[in-house]
Amino acid sequence: MTETALTVHQTARPHGFPTSGHFAFVESAMPEPGPGAVLVENLYWSVDPYHREMMDGDFALNAPLEGRTIGRVVDSRDPALREGEIVFHRLGWRTHTVVTPEEARVVPRFDGVPLSAHLSILGGTGLTAYIGLTRIAELREGQDVFVSAAAGGVGTATGRLARLMGAGRLVGSAGRTAKAAYLTEHVGYDESFDYHSGPVAELLAKAAPDGIDLYVDNVGGEHLEAAISSLREYGRIVRIGTIAQYNSTGTPYALRNLSDIVEKSLRMEGFLVRNYRDLQEELYEFVVPHLQSGRVTLDETVVDGFGSIVDGFLGMLRGENQGKIIVRAAGADV
Repeated sequence: MTETALTVHQTARPHGFPTSGHFAFVESAMPEPGPGAVLVENLYWSVDPYHREMMDGDFALNAPLEGRTIGRVVDSRDPALREGEIVFHRLGWRTHTVVTPEEARVVPRFDGVPLSAHLSILGGTGLTAYIGLTRIAELREGQDVFVSAAAGGVGTATGRLARLMGAGRLVGSAGRTAKAAYLTEHVGYDESFDYHSGPVAELLAKAAPDGIDLYVDNVGGEHLEAAISSLREYGRIVRIGTIAQYNSTGTPYALRNLSDIVEKSLRMEGFLVRNYRDLQEELYEFVVPHLQSGRVTLDETVVDGFGSIVDGFLGMLRGENQGKIIVRAAGADV
């Protein structure tokens, strides 16, 4: 184990798209756990779209950033977490972290399932998709689904879970032609389109000419407006994110068809995944057998080395990933 630790700090508030200049790697002495705490050597880090929102004010400047992380306990001062155990915690964007048992949970090991899955389809990403489909939208077999930002972490997880749940026609949008092709060739979408190739409303109407029952919204703006027009009576909208506005410095897109929500008796609802943590075991029970059988494979873009975490985050915001983007430490395969 090294004698020093690295953390990533945010040093300034971005106006528009962030750059590497908004972050700094800070070296410090290796932290030592006190009584009732443990030292974790972090192995995998999650970089997520919500981090961009938090950069506007929720993250404190010149302090370590938070984030979902998986690591190994290397020094324990509490019997609840033994040395060598693999744990999940949210005190990420640092190489080493001191946590208490209340701030971490032991990661279950499933035969044939990589640890990284606990940050993708078995982690907050997959849980978000699972909650949206089962608790918010109450997806029923045969219903047609449209997903925006479908080639990202939540989008790929939504597609795979919806297919397992018996969804009808699956349509996804992505920001690049290659990513749209990935959706139909690997994830299980029936139709996909690059939203840069034309007006979203026209592209969606072509991909789903008979309409949709459910829209899983990771983007907002023009996508949301197009989905409202395509939804059938009693359709549902699950609001997960608004990627289209995260880096925008202009006036937010003004929806022109909100009256359709009334006219078609549509329902739109958002949620926070932290309010549904009790569904974690249910997610394991549903997904793990399919991972082990090979029916579900992981959609992950892995970036090697903690020193690449900022580049990985910025690349995710630029849409360079397919599936969940994860940063992996050297020697992380345990």
